[in-house]
Amino acid sequence: MLKSDRLLGSGTVVYLIGPTNSVNTTEPDKPCHGDVFHIQHQCEALADTLASIAKGAKSRRKKLHAKTGKTRRDPDLADRIALALPVEREAHALADDIRTLTAWIAHDVLALAGPSLDIRIGLFDFIVAELGRRESDDYRRIRPVRFALQNQRDDLLAFAGVLDDKLATIARAHELPEHLVRAVCVLHRKPSTSPAYWQGWNRLRAKMGTKFLAVVDAVAQAMAQTPRSSALVENLNSRLRNYFTLRRQLGSSYLDLLQFFLNHRSYLRSRVPERVGKSPAQLMTGQAHPHWLRLLGMGPLQPQRA
Repeated sequence: MLKSDRLLGSGTVVYLIGPTNSVNTTEPDKPCHGDVFHIQHQCEALADTLASIAKGAKSRRKKLHAKTGKTRRDPDLADRIALALPVEREAHALADDIRTLTAWIAHDVLALAGPSLDIRIGLFDFIVAELGRRESDDYRRIRPVRFALQNQRDDLLAFAGVLDDKLATIARAHELPEHLVRAVCVLHRKPSTSPAYWQGWNRLRAKMGTKFLAVVDAVAQAMAQTPRSSALVENLNSRLRNYFTLRRQLGSSYLDLLQFFLNHRSYLRSRVPERVGKSPAQLMTGQAHPHWLRLLGMGPLQPQRA
């Protein structure tokens, strides 16, 4: 878990460098949304590796077949080809199975637009079980992925429970069945340029009537505010890492000063114009404060000399 501490009277939170398997950027006492990026990357790496192994098995079998037309034939060539054929078939079957399971994880289980938490848990457990059945085919590569999925299930699917609550709230607010609001969420899985998207759009609009557009906006906002990755924290950690070189010389108390500085130092630039010239503490509380040096009792700032 990330280590977090409240700063000197500001009430804002800054995150120190540490493992980033879960994220809560405002209130540490609330449930975190699991980070799905790293486990997806691990699954895709496994699928790519097994696909490369299958491709190599096919190449070796083809090279053996190419030798059959030569004048000087290897007396053991036929046996070698006979052994290479089942190896190739098994390698391709394993690679195809793992690729399919990886696709299910990405598109059916961990995708933001998807089924309810209960259904996701069932699909997740099925995928883990199928990986376990194939573990003996490549124990060294498959077991770490299967083990990681099995141990992280609740954290990885935490976002689904958060999203379920938001969709249920939207359904109650608009007095609609939850399955219709869920259908609006699942509609986001299709590209807006596809005929299937607009066919689904028209069907849902006919069922919801004048409430449809408001529900679409509410669902889109709920999905946008349900993060599933630790990118925000990792970006902050990359900034903090440059300051930690002084920790050994200055001691642990240096971290308190660093937290205070980062929370009260004004942004010099930002993609969001409203943040320029404001500190994180000011943005979080909505209250202006003096320069961070003055807050530390350093007195008024002196003008820079030319």
